[in-house]
Amino acid sequence: MFFPQTSAEAHSFLESSVPAKDSSIDAGPAKIVLTFNEPLDSGFTELTVLGPDGATHWEAAAATVAGAALSAPVKPLGPAGKYTVDYRIVSADGHPVSGSYSFTLTKPGTGVAAAAAAAPPAPPSTAAASAARENDGSGDVPPWVWVAAAAVLLIAGGIVAARISHGPSSD
Repeated sequence: MFFPQTSAEAHSFLESSVPAKDSSIDAGPAKIVLTFNEPLDSGFTELTVLGPDGATHWEAAAATVAGAALSAPVKPLGPAGKYTVDYRIVSADGHPVSGSYSFTLTKPGTGVAAAAAAAPPAPPSTAAASAARENDGSGDVPPWVWVAAAAVLLIAGGIVAARISHGPSSD
C-alpha cells in the first residue's frame, strides 16, 4: 500500500501489431507479428488467423516468441473480407493473457482455403470385430450391472446401519 506497484506486477498487453488493428490492406502479410510491452514466456503461446467465414485457419505454422514479440507465418490469404487474429500468451509474471483483433483484406488474395479432410472409413475387419464384440457380450459392461451393484451396496449399508443403531445385543 505504501510502495508503488512495479510493472512486473502488471500483465502483458499488446502494444502493436502487423497488420495493424482495424487496418485495411490490399495484400495479405507473409506473417503476423504482435509486439507486447514486456518479454513473453515462450510456453503455451497460440496465434490463429481466421478468415472471413470465421472457421478457416490461415496460419502456416505454430507461433514463435522472440523477446516481447509473438509471430507466425501466414498462408497466402484468400477471399477479401475481415480476418481475425486470436492470441494467447503467458506474461512474464506467469499469468495467461488472451485477446483478438481484426484487419480487412480489401482485394482477394491468391490463397485457397483447404478442404476439410474426410476421415477414412474403418476397414471391414475392424467394423466386423466391433460388431462381434457387441453381440458376444465381451465389450463394455452393460449399465444394468452397475445399477444392480449399487443397489446391493445400498441394501448392505442399510443393514449394517440398522444393526449399529440398535446397539449391542442383550444375550
